[in-house]
Amino acid sequence: MAPSILARSEHDVLVIGGGVAGLTLALHAAETRRVTLVRPASDDQGASRWAQGGIAAVLSPQDDFDAHVADTLVAGDGLCDELAVRFTVEQGPAAIEWLLSLGVPFTRDDSPTASYPYHLTREGGHGTRRIIHAEDATGRAVLDTLKRHAEAHTAITIRDDLVAIDLLSDVENRCRGARCLDERGRLQELEANDTVLATGGASGIYRHATSPHPASGEGMMMAAELGAELMNLEFQQFHPTCLYDPEGPPFLISEAVRGEGGRLFSTDGRRFMPELDPRAELAPRDIVARAIDAEMQRTGSPHVWLDVTHLGEPAIRHHFPTIHAHCLGRGLDITRQPIPVVPAAHYSCGGIATDLDGRSSVPHLYAIGEVACTGLHGANRMASNSLLECLVFARSCAAKLAYLEASGPASLNCAPAGDESIDAERIQQWRLRMRDVMSRHVAIVRRDAGLDAAAGELDTLIHEVQSVIANAAPSTALASLWHALRLARLTVKAARMRRESRGLHYNPDCPDHLKAGLTPQPSRLHLQDLSV
Repeated sequence: MAPSILARSEHDVLVIGGGVAGLTLALHAAETRRVTLVRPASDDQGASRWAQGGIAAVLSPQDDFDAHVADTLVAGDGLCDELAVRFTVEQGPAAIEWLLSLGVPFTRDDSPTASYPYHLTREGGHGTRRIIHAEDATGRAVLDTLKRHAEAHTAITIRDDLVAIDLLSDVENRCRGARCLDERGRLQELEANDTVLATGGASGIYRHATSPHPASGEGMMMAAELGAELMNLEFQQFHPTCLYDPEGPPFLISEAVRGEGGRLFSTDGRRFMPELDPRAELAPRDIVARAIDAEMQRTGSPHVWLDVTHLGEPAIRHHFPTIHAHCLGRGLDITRQPIPVVPAAHYSCGGIATDLDGRSSVPHLYAIGEVACTGLHGANRMASNSLLECLVFARSCAAKLAYLEASGPASLNCAPAGDESIDAERIQQWRLRMRDVMSRHVAIVRRDAGLDAAAGELDTLIHEVQSVIANAAPSTALASLWHALRLARLTVKAARMRRESRGLHYNPDCPDHLKAGLTPQPSRLHLQDLSV
């Protein structure tokens, strides 16, 4: 017998995901509407908290919008939507002023020559210093500030006892909320006039990621199930420098470490970046990650070295207190020793296709943050444009929601559910198999043969899971796996479709850009493309 719905409740604006994007949206939308924020405790360990570097914005008098736009377009390798880039960049200063008004403790610059009150650092792809930061723990500082304000807001209800497993739709194919599971595995349906996904990216479909609890594309596939278009899934960014420690949890070594002068060396002592790119360690992430991968292949080493010892202990402690303390706690003194680093899955440049207000192709369904594909990042995200995107598009989405009227009563589509319990260990083994396939064949370097092999292995795995899922009792682990598996398969399809190498997608079987005169196009996929 299928489990019954424990409860059904009605809501105005439903926000799923409580990182920087979700919290920013909630705070702005709550000025005109009532907001329910589904924010499980695991959101505190998501990508937002681990964003160390900072937020890119034009803040210095020596900087300008055109320069930030130009840098972003170069990093995106010809696939950015210039309108989205300019919109994001021009909204940046106001977003930062809003964070300052809330009390985010950004690091000040008290030097007598400072042209801006807060310290600005420089990261890969940026032509100047434009990254405002809170020491080397910006994500945590912003997240904690936003969370404190959201918890105190009378028009925001936070549900930290629920996890969304899929979306609700009506007979007119409009999104009408979400189906969730509570802490005891009981179903609850949260009907809503408008639903906003802020669930993060898809780094969790790979074996190694830069955050302890990475999203695995759940929000992307929940939207796709309602007919939303997905875009640019093949562009998965691997951060060049994650701490290499097979025995410990993932830990990101911020790009700001290279921005302040950190140097990369192979394990045989060769500094390899200057000969590959005039920007050396400050080249865009796709270039640096591929270079590290190549050096690891050349030396047979599982890592390379990132050295900051030449900066001196006072500078290291001042600029990177979090990184210094964390590494010291794991037996590594970065003031005296180089840091072993390895690329790891970090950021999804693709996702749910949206407009500048966060609207998807499904009525009443919005997406913001890493789950969305706005056109800002193109084929490769430039450092610290991600938190900027979260802020800008959350604010524009909230402005749109302020003028919408309630969609009225609806007849909801029903999703049948079984009652057979699936062993947690079995689900975990399926997930590990998926991650292994993606890491072997669809990572920093992809080849045609590997993509074909990945497609076959994932198809087999999907059919295995599909054979039991119809009779299975709903669970967060099983729902996450099912979404992740299909997102992984669509990612392989998108990678196979792009017959060129561009940005984060590098395939030696088609190593060049499109022929001159041909305009690169985003890849667009729907759920039905899984069966093609």
